[in-house]
This record gives sequence, structure tokens and C-alpha cells, in this order.
Amino acid sequence: MSHFRSALIWRGVLAVIIGIIAVAWPGITIGAFVILFAVYAFIAAGTDTIRAFRSDRAGPVAGRLLLAVVDVAAGVAALAWPGITALALVWLVAAWALVGGLAEIGLAFVVGKSAGGRALFALGGLVSIALGVVFAIRPDVGAVTIAQVYGLFSIVTGISALVLAVSTAGRRDPVLV
Repeated sequence: MSHFRSALIWRGVLAVIIGIIAVAWPGITIGAFVILFAVYAFIAAGTDTIRAFRSDRAGPVAGRLLLAVVDVAAGVAALAWPGITALALVWLVAAWALVGGLAEIGLAFVVGKSAGGRALFALGGLVSIALGVVFAIRPDVGAVTIAQVYGLFSIVTGISALVLAVSTAGRRDPVLV
């Protein structure tokens, strides 16, 4: 079996398993997102500290060290108050959906495409705004929804990887399209 095909199979199987876990237990997935954010913040603190001491001027050193302290504080806060961190994530997604939806509706009136294209921009914008409003009003539902949508996405991409692995069986040089 080629390395490419085995990598696709492993990727597909793991993605499906993670997706099933995310759909079945969204609370665990939300907790994992919070921990992942904390780990990211700690890694960012380390890289900012390293970059601070590579600078030859005092200004960047102080700024990078301050940023590293903020990163550590964000990581500690995420681990100490995971509920608030998950809430902040949902509010961030809500704000993104609202702003993106308004932009899409604006594009529906600006883009010189066909009426169908403008209608699709407007419809997409309205759906995005609705998602943002629901997440802003019910962030608890938003967190679960984000976890479950991630799970469904993971399942679909995992199945896609498995189908691609099966379709490349017997080929020497698989071509990805």
C-alpha cells in the first residue's frame, strides 16, 4: 500500500472518529477547543519571548515580552474559566457572522452580476446574520452548534479522504483534483 493511500486512510478514519465524538459529545469538544486555545496561547508566549531576545533594540524586546505576558494570562484564564472562554469563542463567531452577513448583503447591491447572483449574496447574508443573532442571543446553543458542525465537517472530510483512498487503489501516481 502506498504511503499516500495509507495516509489518506488514517486521516479519514481519525476524522470520522473525531467527528462522531464531536457530534455525540459536544461538551467534550467545546472543552477541547478551550484547551487547544490555551495551548496556542502558551506557544505564542514562548515564540514571543524567543523573538524578544533576538531583537537588537530595547523597544521590540519590551513589546514582545509584554505580549508574552498577555499570552500567558490568556492561556491561564482559558484554563481557569473555560466557560467564559467558550462564551467568548461563540461571541467571536457571532460577530464574524453578523459582519460577514452585512457585507454579503452590501455586495448584493454593489456587485454587477445577474439578479440570481445578487439574490444568492443577499440570501447568504441573511442566513449569516440569522446565525450571528442566534449565537449572540443563545451562546450556549451556539457553543454546542459549533462543536456539532465541526463534527459533521470532520465526518464528511473523513469519508471524502476514505473514498479518495479507495479510488486511488492500484494507481502508482495518484492525482489530486
